[in-house]
Amino acid sequence: MNYGTIKNYDIANGTGVRVSLFVSGCRHHCKGCFNSETWDFNYGNPYTKEVEAEILEALKPAYIQGFSLLGAEPFEPENQKELAGLLQKIKESYPEKNVWCYTGYLYDVDLIPGGKVYTEYTDKMLACIDTLVDGEFIEAEKDLTLEFRGSRNQRILHLDEIRQNAKN
Repeated sequence: MNYGTIKNYDIANGTGVRVSLFVSGCRHHCKGCFNSETWDFNYGNPYTKEVEAEILEALKPAYIQGFSLLGAEPFEPENQKELAGLLQKIKESYPEKNVWCYTGYLYDVDLIPGGKVYTEYTDKMLACIDTLVDGEFIEAEKDLTLEFRGSRNQRILHLDEIRQNAKN
């Protein structure tokens, strides 16, 4: 897996100050994408154990509220194994910090068993994500007044609440 960039102080992709990882590889190719250079799975730098250690270290300060995962596309099957491991380590190391993830895939269609990109790692990733922003960016629905998303069709799903409601 490759990644495009790591932002150690991101305030645009989730609540509070965050560490954000922008992964490489995306098949959506949304018209008007702000990060189209990352569509190529070979873009950027290889994700290594040293990079993982850098992310975990960047999350240490108390003023860092959480971690955001975006890209290109975190849920491309090629990215899921590495990201499931990273998310599990973040949750183990920093259970008090929240995890946001942005995906063009739909939570209740593509990320369920039998869904377009469901793999043996999908549920492991979802179990570590507190807030999921799903849906492709649609340029015709672009709205700069929206918080934490680019187009009106995209949903902000609080997975911790969804999981809790499923238990009740």
